[in-house]
Amino acid sequence: MRATPEGPIAIYYEHPDWFRPLFAELDRRGIPYVRLDASSHWYDPAERLSPYSLVFNRASPSAYLRGHGQVTFHTLSWLRHLERIGVPVVNGSAVYQMETSKALQLDILDELGLPYPRARVINNPALAPRAAQGLRFPVVVKANIGGSGAGITRFDDAQSLAEAAKAGRIDLGIDHVALVQELAPLRDGHITRVEVLDGKFLYAINVYPAEDSFNLCPADICQTTDGQQLSRSACAVDAKKNGMRVEQFKPSREIIREVERIAARVELDVGGIEYLVDDRDGQHYFYDINALSNFVADARNVIGFDPFERLVDYLVERVASSSVAAAETAAAGAAAAAAAAAAGAA
Repeated sequence: MRATPEGPIAIYYEHPDWFRPLFAELDRRGIPYVRLDASSHWYDPAERLSPYSLVFNRASPSAYLRGHGQVTFHTLSWLRHLERIGVPVVNGSAVYQMETSKALQLDILDELGLPYPRARVINNPALAPRAAQGLRFPVVVKANIGGSGAGITRFDDAQSLAEAAKAGRIDLGIDHVALVQELAPLRDGHITRVEVLDGKFLYAINVYPAEDSFNLCPADICQTTDGQQLSRSACAVDAKKNGMRVEQFKPSREIIREVERIAARVELDVGGIEYLVDDRDGQHYFYDINALSNFVADARNVIGFDPFERLVDYLVERVASSSVAAAETAAAGAAAAAAAAAAGAA
């Protein structure tokens, strides 16, 4: 290991508000940590030792919406560097690459044999009408790199899609790749988001989106389904109340198994996996894998516990297990060196 076992935990993040509850819990416990601004960051590829005991990747694919488009691609390079020199990373390069490609997410779901809404991948806006042939309308054109509902446009029929393509009104996002995907009618008007920690089921919520909105960020939810207003301590300070509603939900064992299979395949330590039930056929379809998980607002009132407490428990356990692994590796190396020296002396 090339991390420093006694060093602080590094929280690598870009959004100024989303992680206030995490910082507060670390402060409350007196756990040493440093905040690394992902929008202004550098590293040395030649370094062999990191000052951090653990790096927690909290970079968001939606950073470009806040004028920080440089974050996305720099982050992937840095995570791969950390892994190369043996620094423990929570939500490392594999899952971060997956989060920044909705096309890759669908390939993984297909590989696992799990259901997802039918889609085609394009790299030219003019191809959107042709890609939509055979799909059921409405469809969405969904930017490959999005976040918080950004880069998603709905088209209710083939004519409106063709007109938008002809007029140059289709934006494929910062990597010029997008999905053309069926937009299913939601059974009971909600999607379900399943959160995992250490790749295992943590909790699930039903989210009832605001009308004509694709923003399903759980930290931005303002009320429960019975009308109780929620304290949104983790959302942006200037976020408007948006009409989203939420309730706790317990998925079936089958869904939980499928979610955990996805988490294992993409190496997701902490995150949320979303699915919907299509009102036309009653089938569930996975449609988004989020490595940047914002826990639900006012969690104690919604799910009965504070997930940030369990998240910090997990981070502490990861540091401890990494320290043990480093000590064992060092001891094995010392033993091998001693054996080699003894053999040479003989």
